[in-house]
Amino acid sequence: MFMHANDNSPTLVSLNDAARMTSLSRTMVNRYRAEGRFPSAVPLGDRRVAFVRSEVTDWIQARIDAARSLRAAA
Repeated sequence: MFMHANDNSPTLVSLNDAARMTSLSRTMVNRYRAEGRFPSAVPLGDRRVAFVRSEVTDWIQARIDAARSLRAAA
């Protein structure tokens, strides 16, 4: 199903896309997932998962905010 840019429906991104979005390797994304430090994956099939784009972008923003807070406190 084609989704327009202004559509508020959740969008899924692949593991590869999530890794690109965060500048992490797939291995690190999976490690963070296992540690509960990354958004949960949505199972799509036997060996396929995806992530909710907005949850990944929120995770990225939280990392940025944390870094800025540390700099401001220094």
